[in-house]
Amino acid sequence: MPAASTSGSNWREPTKDEKPPKDADLKTAWAFLRVGVEHIMTRIHLGMSYSYYILLYTAIYDFCTQNRPSASAFGGARGSGANLQGAELYRSLHNYFSDHCKDLKEESEKLSDLELLKFYAREWDRYTTGATYVNKLFNYLNKHWVKREKDEGRKEVYTVYTLALVAWKTNFFRFFQGTNGTSRLTQSLLKQIEHQRNGDAVDSGLLKRVIDSYVMLGLDESDAQRQQLDVYREYFQEPFILATAAYYKAESAAFSSNNSVSDYMKRAETRLQEEVDRVNLYLHDTTTKELKETCEKVLIAAHSDLMWDEFQSLLDGDRSDDLTRMYGLLMRIPNGLEPLRKKFEEHVKKAGLAAVQRVLPAPGAVNEAGKAESLDPKAYVEALLEVHSKYGEVVNGPFRAELGFNASLDRACREYCNANAAATTSTKSPELLASYCDQLLRKSNKDLDAEALEAALEQAMVIFKFIDDKDVFQKFYQKKLAQRLISSASASDDSESSMITKLKELSGFDYTNKLMKMFQDVNIGRDITERFKNKERTMGVQSDVEGTFMVLGTNFWPLAPQATDYSVPREILPTYERFVKFYGEAHNALGHLLLRCELTVGSGRKLTWLWHVSKTELRTTYLSQKYIFMTSAYQMAILVQFNENDSLTYRDIQTATRISETILKPQLALLVKAKVLLQEDDTYDLNLNFKSKKIRVQLNQPVRSEQKAEATEVLTAVDEDRKFVYQATIVRLMKARKTMKHHALIQEVTATISSKFTPKVPEIKRAIDHLIDKEYLERGADDKDTYNYLA
Repeated sequence: MPAASTSGSNWREPTKDEKPPKDADLKTAWAFLRVGVEHIMTRIHLGMSYSYYILLYTAIYDFCTQNRPSASAFGGARGSGANLQGAELYRSLHNYFSDHCKDLKEESEKLSDLELLKFYAREWDRYTTGATYVNKLFNYLNKHWVKREKDEGRKEVYTVYTLALVAWKTNFFRFFQGTNGTSRLTQSLLKQIEHQRNGDAVDSGLLKRVIDSYVMLGLDESDAQRQQLDVYREYFQEPFILATAAYYKAESAAFSSNNSVSDYMKRAETRLQEEVDRVNLYLHDTTTKELKETCEKVLIAAHSDLMWDEFQSLLDGDRSDDLTRMYGLLMRIPNGLEPLRKKFEEHVKKAGLAAVQRVLPAPGAVNEAGKAESLDPKAYVEALLEVHSKYGEVVNGPFRAELGFNASLDRACREYCNANAAATTSTKSPELLASYCDQLLRKSNKDLDAEALEAALEQAMVIFKFIDDKDVFQKFYQKKLAQRLISSASASDDSESSMITKLKELSGFDYTNKLMKMFQDVNIGRDITERFKNKERTMGVQSDVEGTFMVLGTNFWPLAPQATDYSVPREILPTYERFVKFYGEAHNALGHLLLRCELTVGSGRKLTWLWHVSKTELRTTYLSQKYIFMTSAYQMAILVQFNENDSLTYRDIQTATRISETILKPQLALLVKAKVLLQEDDTYDLNLNFKSKKIRVQLNQPVRSEQKAEATEVLTAVDEDRKFVYQATIVRLMKARKTMKHHALIQEVTATISSKFTPKVPEIKRAIDHLIDKEYLERGADDKDTYNYLA
C-alpha cells in the first residue's frame, strides 16, 4: 500500500488514541473503519501509513472476536455456539459499496460517448484498486466469518473483493441499460469501434479497460476464483456482433457496387485482418470464433457469387495475386471452393485441348519427302506437360496445394491426355508417349545431358500417370525398347534402367517384368558373344566376318520371325554355322540381335533367326571411294548377289535370296531410292558411279508399311492380353467369393482392372460367358443373375 502523504489534501490519518476499544459496538467500530475504507476507495493515491493500516486491521480483528452472540449476514441470531462476529460489519461494507456506486451513477448521468467511457474507466480502475486493498484489510473477516458462512451454504455471502464487484454490477453497471435493450455504456463502446473502423484514431487502451470490466463482472457467485463470461456476452459481445454485421453489410454492399472484384477482395482481406487485430487489442479471446464467422458471412459468403463469376477472368488473365486472394477468402466459408474447383477443372481441360490443337500439323502440310506431315510425339507430350506444369504451379501457389484443386487438376489432365484432337482413340496417347520416351532414350538424342534426360523422363512419368490404357503404353514401349536394344541405339544403360525403375514404382513388378528380362538378355548377350569370339581365337579361326550375337527369350521380347524364307548368304554362312554349333554345345543361350531363343516342350532350346531385325555393315570395293553400307540382313542378301554380276533381274534376286515378294520389293525400292542400284523395268544394275557425302551410308531405313503393321500388331496383342486379364480377374474374384451377383462381379472387375486400362462392360460379359463355357463358372440354378465358382 502507498505510504502516507498529506500533500494537496486536508486528509489527516486518525491516531492510535482514536481507535475504538476492543468491546466497541458496531456504530463506534464502523465509524472508525469507514474513514479508512473511504480513504482507500477514494484517496488511495495519497497513500496510507503502515501504522494506520495496522490500527484498522486491529479494529476489524477486535470487532470480529468479541464474545457475544453472532448473527448471520442478513439478520437472525446464531446463539453462542461460536465467538465470531462479522455479520454487522459485512452489512456495513455492503451498504458502503452500494452507496459509493450510487454516487458514481449520479455523476455519470450527464456523460455520454467518449466522456462516459473515460469516466467509467477512471472510476473502475480506482474502485477495483481500492477494493483490492480493502479485501486485504478485511482478510480476517474473509478467512473466518465469510468462510464459515459459505461453508454453511450461504451463497449470498462473498469475499470482500467479490462483494465490491457485486455492488458495482448491481448499483452502477446495470444502470446504463437502456429501454432499447442496449447498455448506454456499450453503445459508447460501439461508437468508438465504429470510429476506428472508419479510420479515426481511437484510444484502444481505454476500450480494453472498459471491456475488461465486463469480463471481470462475470462473477461465479459460488466460486470467486472461476470466471464467467455471461455479462461480457450479454452486455457487449451480442450487441457488438450485431453492430459488426450491420456495419460490414452496408459497407460491403456500397464498396462492391462501386469497385472491381479485385479491389473488393483486397478490402475484405484487410477488414478481416483488422478484426483479428481488434481481438488482440481489446476483445476477449472467446469473441474470435463468432466474430470471424460473422465477418466471413457478411464479407465473403454474401458476395461469393460475385467472386465465383470473376474467377474465370482471373484464370484467363493468369492473375496469380488475385487468385491467391480469392482462394484465401472463399476457403473460409462452407462450400466456397467447390464452384472454383469445377471451373478450374474445365479451364485446365480446355487449355489442354487447345495446346494439343496448336501442335497438330496444319491441314495439307507435307514433309520433305512430300508425304503428309505427322504429329511429332515430342511436341505432343511437351504440350500436355506445359499445361500440367502451368496449372500445377497455380495449385501449389495460389491454391496452397489444396487436395480438392489437386484432384480437379488430375481429372482435367486425365481427360485431355486421353481424348483430344490428336488422340481420337484411347490408344493414341499411350503410343505417342511411348514414342516420346523412345526419342529421349535413343543415342541420337544429343540435346540432353544425363541430368536433363533424367528430368525429362520424370516429366514423362507425369503424363504416364494420367494415361488410362497403361497396357497399351507397355506394349508400345516394349516394342521400342526392343528396337533400341537390338540396334544398340540406347543413350545409356543407366537411363534405360532408370526408366524401368520409374515404371515399376508406378505400376508394379508385373508391369515391368518383361522389360527387365529384356534388359538382362542384352547384358548377358555380351558375354555369349565374347565367349564365342574367344573360342574362335582359341581354335585359330580366321574370318573376314565379325559377328555379334544376341539370344532373346521368346516370352519376353515382342519379336517374331517374318513369314519368309531366307537363304543365308555364303559370305556369312561359315560364321553362322559355327555359332549354331557353339550354341548347341554350350546350351546356355545368350547373345545379340540376330537370334531369338524359343523354348519348346520336349525339344530343349531352339534357335529361330530373326533376320528382319538383324543388321550388317558392308564395305565397298567396286568404287574409287570406299564406303560402308549399313544395311539390314535382307539388303545384305540382295547386295552380295552383285559380287558376281553387275546386273540382275528381279527373278534372279528372289531365287537367290528366297525372300518373299512382300518383303523383297520394299527393300529393293530402298536401295534404288538410295541410288545404290539402278532399276530399269524388271532389271536392277549396280550403280558403278555411286557417290555420297558420307562414308557411312545408312540404307537400313524403316518401311512405312511395316511401321503401320507394327502398330496394328501391338494393338491386336493388347486386345488379346486384355481377354486374359478379364478372365484371370474374374476367376480370382470368384475363387475368393465362391458366389457373386452379376452386378457386383461387374463392379469389382471394373475396379480391379481400371488401374491398367479402362475396362468395357461388354468385354467383361464376354469373358464371363467364355468362363461358363470352359466350366470355370456356372449360373445359379434358381437365380440366373448369380454366378457360382466351379473348383
